[in-house]
Amino acid sequence: MSVQGAVVPDGQGRVRREISIQRLLEWAFADECAQVDFEDAGTLAQGYGHVGNAYRMAQRGALGCRIDGGGVSYPDPDADLVASAVATLPEGCGGRRMAVQIAELARARNVPDAFVGVEPRCEPKGWRENRFARRAETQSLGIMIDRSGLRPRRYDVRVCPVVYRPDGAQVAAARRNYLQWWSALIELRTTFELNNSLSRWFVSHNMPPMTPWKKYCASGLDPLDE
Repeated sequence: MSVQGAVVPDGQGRVRREISIQRLLEWAFADECAQVDFEDAGTLAQGYGHVGNAYRMAQRGALGCRIDGGGVSYPDPDADLVASAVATLPEGCGGRRMAVQIAELARARNVPDAFVGVEPRCEPKGWRENRFARRAETQSLGIMIDRSGLRPRRYDVRVCPVVYRPDGAQVAAARRNYLQWWSALIELRTTFELNNSLSRWFVSHNMPPMTPWKKYCASGLDPLDE
């Protein structure tokens, strides 16, 4: 990934490049292939051992170099710090569940689906299939008798139940998840602003849109906005 950003010198003699928290995550997980390690020294319950990113980084610092062997290529130290910060997200920001989601989305360079601009589709509630065709399920409303002719005729009145997808509950759940992802990115951005621990990157205030569906709705096009 080509990262474009201003070069920012600091008081510690470091020359760092400005980057948004979203792009930083994509660099760490997609480009550097960092891993969220819940067995890190900072996140493990006592007695499980210390084989995580932070431990490896401490060992490298003690040796003053990186030992390569067994065909293993470690991520950049900054990427390890990013992965460790993601792994230790507080429960209020989604904890481990959100950590896994953040890493997976960053690897795909994607954001959570919030049904932005998606129009609900009316479709049959169920389907019946055989080897010849696929048909919508129907249900009977009862028997109607037609007495207009010489002889009464009986008809089974049937209807096709329909649903709208995505429905309101699905949209609401997806948008709550997006907002929690966005809040977790705020937490991570603040972590790196306060710790100032990255050697290559300076985390900017740039963030993805907080409510992208509202921007779409402002044009009067989003039928899912509640």
